[in-house]
Amino acid sequence: MTTFSHLLQRHFTENPDNLSLVLQHTGQPDKLLTYRDLLTGANRYAQTFVRERLLPGEVVILIFQHGEDLVYSFWGAVLHGAIPAIMPYLTEKLSPERYRADLASLIDITKPAAIVTYPEIEQDVRDVLQESDSVRIVITNVGVESPASVDFGILLGMNRAESDLVLLQHSSGTTGLQKGVALSHQAVLNQLEAYGESIKLNPESDVIISWLPLYHDMGLIASFIMPILCGVPLVLMSPFDWVRAPYRLLQSVSRYKGTLTWLPNFAYNFCAQKIRNRDIKDVDLSTWRAIINCSEPVRAESHQLFYDKFRSYGLKWLSLQTSYAMAENVFGVTQSALESEPIVLELDREAFMGERVALPPVDDQSVIRMMSSGRPIKNTRIRIVDENLADVPEKKVGEIMVQSDCMLTGYFNRLEITDKAIKNGWYLTGDYGFMTDGELFVSGRKKDLIIVGGKNIYPQDLESLASEIPGVHPGRVVAFGVYNEELGTEDVVIIAEADDIKSELQDQLSDAIRRHVTKNSAIALRYVEVVGPKWIIKTSSGKTARAANKEKFLKAYSYI
Repeated sequence: MTTFSHLLQRHFTENPDNLSLVLQHTGQPDKLLTYRDLLTGANRYAQTFVRERLLPGEVVILIFQHGEDLVYSFWGAVLHGAIPAIMPYLTEKLSPERYRADLASLIDITKPAAIVTYPEIEQDVRDVLQESDSVRIVITNVGVESPASVDFGILLGMNRAESDLVLLQHSSGTTGLQKGVALSHQAVLNQLEAYGESIKLNPESDVIISWLPLYHDMGLIASFIMPILCGVPLVLMSPFDWVRAPYRLLQSVSRYKGTLTWLPNFAYNFCAQKIRNRDIKDVDLSTWRAIINCSEPVRAESHQLFYDKFRSYGLKWLSLQTSYAMAENVFGVTQSALESEPIVLELDREAFMGERVALPPVDDQSVIRMMSSGRPIKNTRIRIVDENLADVPEKKVGEIMVQSDCMLTGYFNRLEITDKAIKNGWYLTGDYGFMTDGELFVSGRKKDLIIVGGKNIYPQDLESLASEIPGVHPGRVVAFGVYNEELGTEDVVIIAEADDIKSELQDQLSDAIRRHVTKNSAIALRYVEVVGPKWIIKTSSGKTARAANKEKFLKAYSYI
């Protein structure tokens, strides 16, 4: 039998002094943790859970910032056989009222037995609790057991079965995390084997560098669980430190000879635009063998921007790779071949936007560029289906369905949502895309669809068009529909960020966007707002939060 706890025991027994994790904090020396350090710290939390009579199989919510307590409490829950679920820590960007409401919703649905956090927010947590709630104990990091020798013979996690749930992972897009993806030991380990093979993961030579938060699949699986369980050294910095100083990522790659990193698409643009040469003058990026783009629809333009900025520092073009991933499949669904560049297709824009079919351009017709997310990993199958779940022809856009041996057991305590999402063993992703020559191309989310006069409009298409206008920040555009009672259909709204928002330039950009989108799409665009930097709201994983931006727009502009 192989479970998380058995793999941790193997590392602790066979390679206790091997480097497991480097924790980075701005202004502090890097904290290097061996497997002995990691398991000793995790054991403190495991013994605390014993003391507090937390039972194996019960859920424990972890509310910590980037740091040792988050790491130790997660693996301590695993060693105890409890089911950890990481919730984002309250930051200045989140409304305290909304955060408390989301926590209450998470407690109501997930039924945790314990919450682990800092003393300074213990009272805030307790204020959320109701008498009828499942939470029996709130634990703070100052009340954790003292260090003691690790005895795997008494750790209850060693008795868990491969089919038992090991963690709850949450889809991005909301703070509240009400949809917990329930994953078994076996599902996660199947994913690590298949995905590790697709990227040729090598514990002897690879080093993973990451700033990704651990409450999303890209951070939790690819940049935390996979390296630790597979014996690959991990260098982990705070996402907030990265946002403030993105050059630190490149410095860490250079210092620790990093080989693998996962990034959402926006991060390529962000790094290229924000990192100044003086901050990376001695950086060497030649060891970086794969920077894998996933979490958002991948853009060839973002790869080119990133490469042009950092090629003189040793960055290789073939390092820029792609993947399609989701929590419901643990992580990876597809992966591009690392020995070649991801395929980019030039398609007839009118056919793609109007007929939803990927055809080559004709004569001087306008084109749209789409980059592949790679091929399915070895244990995963993909279908593209219509609204009746019938397979569509190659190059035809439809909903992506996934089947594998690493799929979710279900949405935790959400049977009705699980039944809607899984049909005959296939998971309905809610993403649109098409297949050609075995490659998957992802075009957008089903739930973001705009319907104008009975015609389906895909906001990603309009956002891509608006981003082509000089002066508009690529990737900082959002499109959504607002219902017009008079017309009985939706109006399309586009919000675009620009550096210079002088009134005369705003008008020029608005007109240019309106003309370009109207000319190259099936709609007559009415509402365009050009705004300053940082207006557009992103989710905690870097995706455009369309619903939140729509709500912000409706509050800010009263003429609709």
